[in-house]
Amino acid sequence: MGRAGPEVRRLLDVAVLVALAAVPGAADQVPLPAADAPHAHSVAPGEKLGTVDFPVSCSSAARAKFGRATALLHSFAYEQAELAFGEVLSADPSCAMAHWGIAMSLFHPVWAAANPTAAPSAADLARGLAEVQKAKNPPPPTARERDYVEALEAFYAESGRLDHATRAAAFARAMETVHARHPEDREAAIFHGLALLGTVSLADKTYAVQKQAAAVLNAVLPDVPDHPGVAHYLIHSLDYPALAELALPAARAYAQIAPSAPHALHMPSHIFTRLGLWDESIEANLASAEAARGVAARLHPGRTSFDELHALDYLEYAYLQAGRDAEAAEVLARVRAVGALDFEQFAAAYALAAVPARHALERRDWAEASTLAVAPASFPWARFAHAEAIVHFARGMGAARRGDLDPARAEAAWLQAAREQIALRDPYWSAQTDVLHRELSAWIARAEGHDAEALRLMRSAAGLEEATEKSPVTPGAVLPAREMLGDLLLETGDPAGALVEYDLSLRAAPGRYHTLAAAAQAAEAAGDPARARSYQARLVAQCGRADASRVEVGKARAALATAVPR
Repeated sequence: MGRAGPEVRRLLDVAVLVALAAVPGAADQVPLPAADAPHAHSVAPGEKLGTVDFPVSCSSAARAKFGRATALLHSFAYEQAELAFGEVLSADPSCAMAHWGIAMSLFHPVWAAANPTAAPSAADLARGLAEVQKAKNPPPPTARERDYVEALEAFYAESGRLDHATRAAAFARAMETVHARHPEDREAAIFHGLALLGTVSLADKTYAVQKQAAAVLNAVLPDVPDHPGVAHYLIHSLDYPALAELALPAARAYAQIAPSAPHALHMPSHIFTRLGLWDESIEANLASAEAARGVAARLHPGRTSFDELHALDYLEYAYLQAGRDAEAAEVLARVRAVGALDFEQFAAAYALAAVPARHALERRDWAEASTLAVAPASFPWARFAHAEAIVHFARGMGAARRGDLDPARAEAAWLQAAREQIALRDPYWSAQTDVLHRELSAWIARAEGHDAEALRLMRSAAGLEEATEKSPVTPGAVLPAREMLGDLLLETGDPAGALVEYDLSLRAAPGRYHTLAAAAQAAEAAGDPARARSYQARLVAQCGRADASRVEVGKARAALATAVPR
């Protein structure tokens, strides 16, 4: 194992902090002892995926490939991982754990926990079960390997009878047993942590499962500071407003550990977004999108990678918060040019809908928002109504804010019908669609002159939005309900009440451009110029490269320049 760099050592420094601050009783845990010396494994020239030591009882040629395949798996490079485990089988057709690896590549536990459309399809479940059966017949030669295979069988075996969440929980329990039986096996601990994250409920604001996963990962971290899965899964464990600060060292380490994996380059931006670190998010997602383009060029020439689209959504969001509209427009152009995709899946659907909507709504370009199209037309939107809802919301918002109420009401009706349909298969995204419906309905009520009803609807939208955490598929709400509640209060003559809502919104989404600018305006209207200057100072600090069209930044700079020191 190579010597850990400074950011990786900082990741080590935070291990005890996370364990003690986030997980009661974690101080009693003892780091796992070192395992056997790492097996050498072949790596493509220039490829860097981190260090994975996963001993298997296969041929030496197969073992040389197994670590790389597992490293790809830990960075969610699922297609590449499946191909790499296939190469393991080519080297040793009797390698049972290669079949286990292919079945793991079809699972996607973290994605499916928050997005049912990301769960394995019926065809992939059948393939996964077939691979598990191949791994069992004949049985692997070691008890440890048999335990891994049986744990994965707990997920696949009852796929025709039990739902995904139930089977994911069964896998987590089984991996806990594997971890307990083989305490010296660092991979058992890491896959246990991953399995726990596959059972997370976004409605649990105690983050109990996430904290448990962080404790498991921190126990093994000192032995494997450059393991891609540890850094990756720590970020997922702590990707929440109350915990994100603890994940900053992991975020800054992960891209260094596995820079050849597009997801490893992107994943740090989850934490950068939580903390309003827009320049770092921009840098991360530029690198991720470029790496994803390279992978797609090799595996799917002429097609756009869903990994690239996912990075572009986060990139668009960061550019807009930093006031860099010209660069945000370039991202929008890239998204609008998308034709065929490598995989028509949930992250691609979300980005295709969200990027154009964000570009119009964040800039308060209501005319542009009102004319957005559900595009590209070739995409199977019927499978992703929760993503298509973003476009209908944006069009309705554009119409309502311009006083064009008939199309606004039509879009609200679409959202209401979609919410009911989505509820049949996906309660989480049904609730998110309900939030969009209430937000739009509030602005329609405002345009109709029913301010009390508008405020009631927006308060209900804010409460519903805050009842759950955001999905990892998105950097944040297209327009946060709490922020819009502040806007309504400011428009209806209650700047002090608006300030309360803006501050609450900034707790969940620090550094949002509009929230800071509107809070400064509300503070001025409430007769608190000192407070207004504090918001303006924050806005100016994060918008050093903002376009001249962002007039709020210019006003903030002028106000700060003329402020009288106290």
